[in-house]
Amino acid sequence: MESGEKKMTWARQFMPVLSSIREEFIREQPFRGMRIGMALHVEAKTACLVEALAAGGAAVHITGCNPLSTQDDVAAALGRVPGVHCYAKRGATTEEYYAAIDRVLEARPQVTIDDGMDLIHRLHTGRTDLLPDVIGGCEETTTGVHRLRAMAGEGMLKFPVIAVNDTPMKRFFDNVHGTGESALSAIMLTTNMLIAGKAVVVAGYGFCGRGLARKLHGLGARVIVTEVDPRRALEAYMDGFLVMPMDMAAESGEIFITTTGNTSVITAGHFRKMRSGVVLANAGHFNVEIDLQWLEKHAGAVIRRDGIDTYQVDGKDIHVLAEGRLVNLAIPKGMGHPIEVMDLSFALQALCTRHIVLHGRSLQPGVYDVPHEIDDLVAMKKLASLGLAIDTLTPKQRDYLSGWDTGT
Repeated sequence: MESGEKKMTWARQFMPVLSSIREEFIREQPFRGMRIGMALHVEAKTACLVEALAAGGAAVHITGCNPLSTQDDVAAALGRVPGVHCYAKRGATTEEYYAAIDRVLEARPQVTIDDGMDLIHRLHTGRTDLLPDVIGGCEETTTGVHRLRAMAGEGMLKFPVIAVNDTPMKRFFDNVHGTGESALSAIMLTTNMLIAGKAVVVAGYGFCGRGLARKLHGLGARVIVTEVDPRRALEAYMDGFLVMPMDMAAESGEIFITTTGNTSVITAGHFRKMRSGVVLANAGHFNVEIDLQWLEKHAGAVIRRDGIDTYQVDGKDIHVLAEGRLVNLAIPKGMGHPIEVMDLSFALQALCTRHIVLHGRSLQPGVYDVPHEIDDLVAMKKLASLGLAIDTLTPKQRDYLSGWDTGT
């Protein structure tokens, strides 16, 4: 069996929720005759989502959403799945990357599934002729949802998109535990460094940042959080972490991990204050959080190893992991989030895709929350797969919660 297929076989056995949804799709064929365009991280867990959609009758056209996150053996295996067309390639140049995006769009997709909004951006800026075909889409990342809400606010978004990232079953598990574990695993695998005792700076205390901070604390790190939101900064402080501006953190940090989804988080002034030997990693979607252009321009020399670029600046070494890209996937052996976490996220994607197919034509252009019943269904399916049960409200309790007279 080819290595990509082996990876997919391994992933399937830890994705019971998505597997149950795939069986529903086989029976119902909700995507019969539909064309689905996808730009996601092409690896084994994603492949299981693609298989589920194809099993439901879809013609799926997929490419990568990051030039360094594609696993070529999985991409090759996906290309042999009936109804699936895969254009992703690891290490694609900028030109190759966007050419692959265009190949997906040439299939005239009726539904888009994005990780970072590149498909939707291209549809609205370069392929507006295809917009009438699109029923709607799904977006999985914080970065992508931020961009979509900005588009919608300006009246530029031309079809409905479900913000899969913003639902509790995504944020509480994928963002917190998925990013927390996978980013740290990637850093440790690449550097072979000890985390215990290190001063680690986490930029941003959203769901991804708080997940990282908690995991780092569990490994014995001294965690420093930087924030721009006063409520999140206070939350980090109350959770037991040091809170300070990046200008201060730059002087004492030994490892820096960005999770903001914003640009220019670590810049020239911070590099100048850092000690020699610091390690910088990014856990946000795009490679804009660390000012790599400044480092490339001002480094006297750059030493490149597998997954580590060392910039020699002002007599000190600054180590950047995975070219400043999404560290949990872009390192040479990056595996991304744990399988069990992506079982939940891709179950949400699959069910939201079906929702868009069924209801997208009746929705106005805009950004929509995941329907509450979908979020609950995924949670209940996961509990069942774990052999867990929970209580249910009695009629009396429901009446009490829905009324205003407590009877006291």
